[in-house]
Amino acid sequence: MYGPMVDLDPDKVTELAEMLSIMGEPNRLRIILACLETERAVGALAVDLELSPSLVSHHLRLLRAARILKGRRAGKNVFYTAADDHVRSMVTDMTDHVMEASQSDHA
Repeated sequence: MYGPMVDLDPDKVTELAEMLSIMGEPNRLRIILACLETERAVGALAVDLELSPSLVSHHLRLLRAARILKGRRAGKNVFYTAADDHVRSMVTDMTDHVMEASQSDHA
């Protein structure tokens, strides 16, 4: 299962590193987490995450460009969600990993 990862060419390694870096910014990660299970509009994200709509829009542009989130236009609104199951699975797995670590620290 892990074989192909070792064989990544240098360009793909760079692409992966850039994607992980983009996801590593706390506000962007909060936006990703909010969009994992359901579509979310900019305004709702801004209110729920207590960020300005312009900051949310800026982060969403980066996340779309990195193919982490995708948008669906409905009238004047764009609704964002995880780009695919790979993103959803990776973020969910890492969240579970962090939660397990914090639970074992308290045991």
